[in-house]
Amino acid sequence: MSTSVNWAPDQHSGMVYLVGAGPGDPGLVTVRGVACLERAQVVIYDYLANPTLLGYAPAGAELIYAGKIGGRHNQDQGEINRLLIDRARLGRRVVRLKGGDPFVFGRGGEECQALAAAGIPFEVVPGVTAAVGAAATAGIPLTHRGYTPSVAFVTGHEEEGKAESAIDWPRLSTGGGTIVFYMGMTHLRHNMAQLVAHGRAPRTPVALIRWGTTPQQQVLTGTLADIADRAAAAGFKPPALIVVGEVVGLRDQLAWFDRRPLFGRRIMITRAADQVGEFSRMLTERGAAVVECPTITLVPPDAWDEIDAAIDELAAYDWLILTSANGVRFFFNRLRELGRDSRSLGRCKVCVVGPKTAEQLQGQGIVPDLLPEEFTAEGVAAAFSRIGIAGQRLLFPRADGAREVIMTELTRLGATVHAPVVYGNRLPQALPEGVVEALEQRRLEVITFSASSTARNLATLVGGAGRLVDLLDGVVVASIGPITSATCRELGLSVTVEPGRATLADLVTALERYFTR
Repeated sequence: MSTSVNWAPDQHSGMVYLVGAGPGDPGLVTVRGVACLERAQVVIYDYLANPTLLGYAPAGAELIYAGKIGGRHNQDQGEINRLLIDRARLGRRVVRLKGGDPFVFGRGGEECQALAAAGIPFEVVPGVTAAVGAAATAGIPLTHRGYTPSVAFVTGHEEEGKAESAIDWPRLSTGGGTIVFYMGMTHLRHNMAQLVAHGRAPRTPVALIRWGTTPQQQVLTGTLADIADRAAAAGFKPPALIVVGEVVGLRDQLAWFDRRPLFGRRIMITRAADQVGEFSRMLTERGAAVVECPTITLVPPDAWDEIDAAIDELAAYDWLILTSANGVRFFFNRLRELGRDSRSLGRCKVCVVGPKTAEQLQGQGIVPDLLPEEFTAEGVAAAFSRIGIAGQRLLFPRADGAREVIMTELTRLGATVHAPVVYGNRLPQALPEGVVEALEQRRLEVITFSASSTARNLATLVGGAGRLVDLLDGVVVASIGPITSATCRELGLSVTVEPGRATLADLVTALERYFTR
């Protein structure tokens, strides 16, 4: 439950929301946190807040980085407090986006004190704190019956120059519970030695968890006696949590996150800007670190005259052919814009290509009459050749630049094929900055192409086929099907992974099998 004060700001005052961004995985932010971001006019965010969450903010929101990298503050706490107050006094809705939970080693209390003193209303939106999130994905229960009934969260980095530690080392060491140190890598050796010196057994298990809950997660285990040496040998750097206690021994049995089939694999996906999310979700659920590379922008046709004329006589057609989820979406959106719905199809049957297209069609309340076994234009032609369509009228709303196979082959079978353009594929103006960096810095293991246009467009966007081949040297190329694979080879790429069926789900399965082998 969120905590708030002064819920009735005057007309001259804004509102500040301290939102916990969670431990790293953007999927672990709360529903309330997302709602605050969606209404934000200003977002002041930290280093440990996943930048993906900034995408929830409105397009015109002011984004201010106020983080800390490697111990160096971009802005000190006083400056951050002043930013919050100043923006609120301008009447803005301000989101202070903080990694983890604002009130667990997040200095959220200090910011709230400053806001309260300035008379600025605020709300605190809790987040999943790093200890809870990272321990869960490392397979370490912080409490467990038969091991420990208690857990302590402790700062591992006290202020420099303090005359004596504020940590009660004797009680902490002999209490027997799980201990989680935040920000403790710099003083790892000292803190582990303190626990041993004050009575904790040197053999006590310890885990270091870096970038917990993300595909970059790393876990290093040892004991109080040797973990500092192990960390030094492995070059284990901050940011990381330190978990101390017998529960660490359960990791061997309970680890799940880093045992997923694509864990840590760096995969770039190339699709239309509004479609990368679905494929990205499928891969991230299997542990992959995904770089989204939109290579297509979908747009309405230059003119609707031809498709509108076809809709006017829709019931006179024998078949409606839809070869993609995009085709379904654009066609039925236009149908609704003209004040009509699926009843306009009358006796017209519907053929779709692929299960995703069928699923999109069923969302319109229509079950397809024909789903070819092969999810290609050639598969459509083969399916119609078996049922016979001589003398029939077929409507094929298509993308501009679509292959001519369906029109040519179905006409050859004796049908009259009308193929108006219902949407267009356009080249984006440029690649996102993160995509360019991933390509140039050779950070990828896999690149996926879900259509011939995605491969051609990427080649154009990077400066030509030769440049694309160079950037993808050593990268596994995964293609959704034979037509796309042929285009990749025309560009000079070697295709390593291709599923038996041209669907995204089968492409994911093929990647899993490849890396398992």
